[in-house]
Amino acid sequence: MELHNLTASELIEKLSLKQITPDEILFSLDKQIKRLESKIKAYVRLDGNKISTLPTISHLEGTSLKGIPVSVKDNICTDGYLTECCSKILSGFKPPYDATVIKKLKEAGARILEPKTNMDEFAFGSSTENSCFGPTYNPWDLGRVVGGSSGGSAAAVAADEAILALGSDTGGSIRQPASFCGVVGLKPTYGRVSRYGLIAFASSLDQIGPITKDVKDCALLMNTISGYDPCDSTSVDIEVPDFTKALIPDVKGIKIGIPNEYFVEGLDPQVKNVIEEAINKLKDLGAMCEQVSLPHTEYAVAVYYIIATAEASSNLARFDGVQYGYRSKSKISKKIESSSLIEMYKQTRAEGFGSEAKRRIILGTFVLSHGYYEAYYLRALKVRTLIKNDFDNVFRECDCIITPTSPTTAFKIGERIDDPLKMYLSDIYTISANLAGIPAISIPCGFDKYGLPVGLQILAKPFDEEMLFRVAYAYEQSTPWHKMKPKIIFEQ
Repeated sequence: MELHNLTASELIEKLSLKQITPDEILFSLDKQIKRLESKIKAYVRLDGNKISTLPTISHLEGTSLKGIPVSVKDNICTDGYLTECCSKILSGFKPPYDATVIKKLKEAGARILEPKTNMDEFAFGSSTENSCFGPTYNPWDLGRVVGGSSGGSAAAVAADEAILALGSDTGGSIRQPASFCGVVGLKPTYGRVSRYGLIAFASSLDQIGPITKDVKDCALLMNTISGYDPCDSTSVDIEVPDFTKALIPDVKGIKIGIPNEYFVEGLDPQVKNVIEEAINKLKDLGAMCEQVSLPHTEYAVAVYYIIATAEASSNLARFDGVQYGYRSKSKISKKIESSSLIEMYKQTRAEGFGSEAKRRIILGTFVLSHGYYEAYYLRALKVRTLIKNDFDNVFRECDCIITPTSPTTAFKIGERIDDPLKMYLSDIYTISANLAGIPAISIPCGFDKYGLPVGLQILAKPFDEEMLFRVAYAYEQSTPWHKMKPKIIFEQ
């Protein structure tokens, strides 16, 4: 088997036994990227060039990530590397510093790949079709989307074009593409992983997290990137356990809640059947499953798109063509200087932002405007608290909650791009975890009749990622789904 087909934990073992070298891993990965990238388009700015890595700054041994390549989403700052959020308005931007997660990876000896992974512009989307570099294609079916906004990272891992990858999750942007691509994706508890160096979409919702081939790799990557960071005011100073110790193939006695509100009209019958089979498997393994209620679930999408767009409109106000990134070269009318400056702002933002970014900026500006702030934004914040209280109530009785990750499997490219509401509903099962700030993981649990992956979502109480890993690992080890690979990997 080629080295790029292996998991990070398998490669770490081979490295420790001196059976392989880090350069051999990189060579194998480069070969796979060259073979498939023209079809998948998981990376941006590659242009047929050989992949390269940042120099590492550590000599750690053992269970560190020394020598392991890590692919990074295009909204995570990397010193000296282009980081453009797949948006024209940030074209040419090279951060002068590393995000904290990048710094931690370097210290662990990981090799950060230079081409960043594709994403929806500024993480606005559920399909990775809103990138200025064009869409990424699903390795399981090249006519289907990969999900979003971390679609490039998920597709790269699924196609063995990446060993490990980082994404960001604001309303499901790690878990939904992980589901569509048949890989593992984790949104940590808000505050568990530093957001310093993540170019913000919605600051109260964003979290950086891992996308990996299996649960063990996910735990390894979480061990490295987690922890308190004084550079991030939302970072929580709480002990980080060794998540690999939670990888116990035993769920006997664990109480799992199955929310009624997630198994209603709108859920694809095939997805429902696969999820129910996964629940039965966990019952067979000794877990105790019971019906629970999250009564404010129906309001989650509306609340999310009020809060998220409001924060996005504020965060994106800094992109005006003055400090960095794109500036319009269009001729500005010969008016007084102040008017010309305003025209430059307008022209730059009109040319630099894509249609989805403009839509969200306008929505966010509207809900924050005078006369609508209390009617929309303030009310949304109150309902957000009710959604969080729903989870708190369930977690008093249950150890975790299980739901589908997405109501459907991967839809066709172009199918929803002109129907924003239908696109937004793709995240209906993932949004609540961000609103409540709780951790959630998506793991592969089967396929629909078209051979497209289905994701199982597990949610736990704040800072109880160990519970997620325990349940996910026990299920994974008793099923074959994580070992399944898209046919494209093996085609010559």
